[in-house]
Amino acid sequence: MKFILTGHEGLIGSFLLEKLKQLGHEPVLLIDARDGKNILDVEENELKESVDLFIHLAAFCKINKTIENPELAFENNVLGTYKVLEFCRKNKIPKIIFASSSRILKEEKNPYTASKIYGEELCKAYQQCYGIDFVIVRPSTVYGPFDDKTHRLVDVFIRNAMQKKALEIYGDENKTLDFTYVDDFIGGFLLAMNQKNKEFDVGSGKETKIAHVADLIIKEIGNGSKIFMEKETAQPQQVEIDIKEMQNLGFKPKISIEEGIKKTVEWYKKNVKD
Repeated sequence: MKFILTGHEGLIGSFLLEKLKQLGHEPVLLIDARDGKNILDVEENELKESVDLFIHLAAFCKINKTIENPELAFENNVLGTYKVLEFCRKNKIPKIIFASSSRILKEEKNPYTASKIYGEELCKAYQQCYGIDFVIVRPSTVYGPFDDKTHRLVDVFIRNAMQKKALEIYGDENKTLDFTYVDDFIGGFLLAMNQKNKEFDVGSGKETKIAHVADLIIKEIGNGSKIFMEKETAQPQQVEIDIKEMQNLGFKPKISIEEGIKKTVEWYKKNVKD
């Protein structure tokens, strides 16, 4: 299979790219802002061969920043996804996989979740109007051994603990997320990839207190403390993902939060300077 991938320099993208190449699939085009390639300029790329699949992972994912500046969600996620689908239509790419977010399933709405809902609906529109098949994958707090330049929760917690700083939890001790180790997510992604015109929530299927994750990191590193902050605007305090549709495909997450944090912290100690 020949494919295009956006966001290949990120946590999910880098692991996915390596796995797809191991399986014998061939990347035709890679697009990531960290490589100096803007998704908004995707139409400038000229394809000299047919492509079987467009995998669109690239997005601006910091919810609090999109609340401060909604244009970040519009430019990167809304306009970016539109340009990707137009590229697929004009180049007769038959299928797209769109990375949405498990956050759209919650009642709390913000510019980020709105941009992901738009992307999902646009994929469905292009399927009905132009025959481009889709798979929508909704990740849930994916983490793992990777130098995360986007500095999401687990990355921030580990860095803060390494620097003997407080691990800030925006909510109370009962705030939860569904944490997904990156290897488990990639396994689920590969199962979903072969489907057509369906939506899949990919997570561990277990609700975990953020305070527990903070405690695990503090214990593994031997430094740090946790503090509770005022909860953030329009962000859920409890997140639990229903993965039954993925389980029907044979998906079985293998890495517990305890094992995943241990693996991730060990990697940070060896590879990331605090």
